[in-house]
Amino acid sequence: MSNLNKLDFTALEVSGRNYLKWVQDMKLHLIAKGIRATIEEPIDDEPINEAEKAIVMIFIRRHIHDALQTEYLAKEDPHTFWLALADRFDHQKDIYFPEARYEWQHLRFQDFKFVNEYNSEVCRIRSLLKFCKVDLTDEDLHF
Repeated sequence: MSNLNKLDFTALEVSGRNYLKWVQDMKLHLIAKGIRATIEEPIDDEPINEAEKAIVMIFIRRHIHDALQTEYLAKEDPHTFWLALADRFDHQKDIYFPEARYEWQHLRFQDFKFVNEYNSEVCRIRSLLKFCKVDLTDEDLHF
């Protein structure tokens, strides 16, 4: 049975294709609710309320595919659940970097009909490279 509730953002797919966006959306929502600490490394002097943990587990489970809910059914702590999902899907940066670098190296102005299309593509590729922790130099930008 699929989720019948209206979601705050797109649920995490089984393939993990949308993992990076999902993580950002999840973190922002948890910050807004004041309960992000539940997914982070626990601090000894600040115990986390069990009710907050339950709220986060419900929220995370509601925003993942049903097959993932079943697979991670035994996870009851939001921090270990978060780490398990990261262990499974956090390789996305390794996939995006070579692709973005190739696209940047083979970007040609004459391949676009309009300047706006070219500028949009430049921004998209730069964003991907920045996400992968690669900053373009002025020399890279003036080819």
